[in-house]
Amino acid sequence: MDHDVDLRQLRAFLAVADELHFGRAAEALHIAQPALSQQIRRTERALGVDLFARTSRSVALTPAGRALQGRARSLLAQAARDLDETVRVGRGEAGRLDVGFVVSALPLGPIERVQRFRERYPLVRVELTEGYTSQLLARIVRGELDLAIVRDPDPTDGVRTTPFRSERFVAAVPRDHRFAERAEIDGTELVDDPFVFFPAEAGTVATERNLAPVVRGAKRPTVVQEATTWATVLHLVGAGLGVTIAPASATLAAPDTVVLLPLTSDHRSELCWAVRADDDREILRNFVAAAD
Repeated sequence: MDHDVDLRQLRAFLAVADELHFGRAAEALHIAQPALSQQIRRTERALGVDLFARTSRSVALTPAGRALQGRARSLLAQAARDLDETVRVGRGEAGRLDVGFVVSALPLGPIERVQRFRERYPLVRVELTEGYTSQLLARIVRGELDLAIVRDPDPTDGVRTTPFRSERFVAAVPRDHRFAERAEIDGTELVDDPFVFFPAEAGTVATERNLAPVVRGAKRPTVVQEATTWATVLHLVGAGLGVTIAPASATLAAPDTVVLLPLTSDHRSELCWAVRADDDREILRNFVAAAD
């Protein structure tokens, strides 16, 4: 059975139930006593029971009224909590945020960014996922991630990216490489060396930006070995399988079998925030603002 009783009627009932006096209850609610009496009658009609036993001298709760008194207080408190949570979600102060990141960005502080956001918005649950840029973009499109920190992303339908940091590339060569003693290197000098690099599905933009310092005219380096993480790429370089070009932050944990050489060119890798193009929630703006 449906009982059409709204929150305003419950507040009116509770005021009378607490005061057991229509005049004082009306004064507390800042409404006229006849209007309060009408609200109570509408509530009783909606429920099909009397809530008050009235005489010319007194007002008393019926058994149904006593049952509703405690429940009305609980319902109003729960409604207040639910509405408060709704407002917090609308303001981006509560809820859940699924954030992806490329591992190579770790030295640049994405986890510290998440911690700052958590401290500022403790009611937001943040879940972290790592992956390739191309994988993270696909998960954003599918709605599995709300936001991702990606590197050199390909343009993707339905995804909006915002650059927030760039860094230079460096060359990584084995310790016994002919250029290992150099102070810096022109990347094109490595065009004939075998390369260790990511597979093509890592992304077209990322591939082109990484290899751009080495390309000489129409000549491009030959990739002889692929790997799926920068850590693996650098260990393979250290083992002598080839050379590579990497973002500076991706080489901070390079093994001692690898020599890192600054490049004379200023080619750069770019980190971006990525979100769904139609997602303009306050919680995302709050995260970016806290991270910045």
